[in-house]
Amino acid sequence: MKLAKNARFATVCLHAGQEPDPSTGAIITPIFQTSTYVQEELGKHKGFEYARTQNPTRAALEANLAAIEGGKAAFAFASGMSAVSAITSRLSSGDHVIVTDNTYGGTFRLFDKVLTRYGLQFSYVDTSRIEEVERAFTARTKLVFVETPTNPVLRLSDLAEIAALTHRKGAILAVDNTFASPCLQRPIALGADLVMHSTTKYLNGHSDSIGGVVIATRDEDIEWLRFIQNSAGAILSPFDSWLVLRGTKTLPLRMKQHTANGTALAQFLEKHPKVTKVIYPGLPSHPQYALAKKQMPNGCGGMLSFEVASLDVARQVLNRFKLMALAESLGGVETLVCHPASMTHASVPPERRAKIGLSDALIRISAGIEDIDDLIEDLEQALR
Repeated sequence: MKLAKNARFATVCLHAGQEPDPSTGAIITPIFQTSTYVQEELGKHKGFEYARTQNPTRAALEANLAAIEGGKAAFAFASGMSAVSAITSRLSSGDHVIVTDNTYGGTFRLFDKVLTRYGLQFSYVDTSRIEEVERAFTARTKLVFVETPTNPVLRLSDLAEIAALTHRKGAILAVDNTFASPCLQRPIALGADLVMHSTTKYLNGHSDSIGGVVIATRDEDIEWLRFIQNSAGAILSPFDSWLVLRGTKTLPLRMKQHTANGTALAQFLEKHPKVTKVIYPGLPSHPQYALAKKQMPNGCGGMLSFEVASLDVARQVLNRFKLMALAESLGGVETLVCHPASMTHASVPPERRAKIGLSDALIRISAGIEDIDDLIEDLEQALR
């Protein structure tokens, strides 16, 4: 099955990197659950020597994800955080990084508690404001790390604008595209050099795998990522690779329903008397609605947040859900709700949470693909 160069997105998701197994004709990539490969003779093998270095299932996934994001190569890791770590391993002591201030709590923890010990410096700025990004640059700035939409206050950054500035300053741009997925946002097409995902989320889509991926466009980054993937060894397992491959086949279909349900829940919450604030880029009330329409033309996905009157009210609402599950993570087919201040962003100091607009009364929803009437009924009874 040869994929045409002009194949459209849904076709690429389904077929890129996927060849029938040559030994059996199996249409689904097998799980090559092996640690090593027999060599035909000394110095002669079939392209595979040791499973940390190469695995056919992982290679198929990497080819698939590179094509989906429009990059030259992809590298799959054991978690989203190991993918972030691989990106920052390109840096040296004394280098400076500009980071979205409302970045994921685990990313902040890695940067602030671990990498600063090795001499890296980080500036956290509101990357939705290009003037703040420009002001943060120093002579040692090597990397700009942007998350958009942000987790969980869903602030957007203009990627094309930031890419132009970053390259003009001689740095590289990395984008965490986990919240949007490549269905809704294409950072490389907007100028990003590196794109990462927690494959745990929308790419896998079924809440049964942990993983991460980095997609690269520049040869020097590709060479380094291949080296660090093998050297540090935080690889994605064959089975997890297979699970994510299963997920990308239905990604366009799932994202349509996630977006439809996310939009409907946001519209319902915006009219509810017990809700004080709704944050969803697909609502005209969102301050960056115009940017969302331009940068995410296929919709704004299933992630939304809302605030109620107090932490006590938020606790009561969260404990009353019946269909929606109180759990960390996002992007699965089932709807998940969480309290970011005490769950996903607990590692972020309270004063920093307050600065970025993450209040103790904020609830985040990852809208699944259930029937929307059932989701609204559950939300209504929890608020009641």
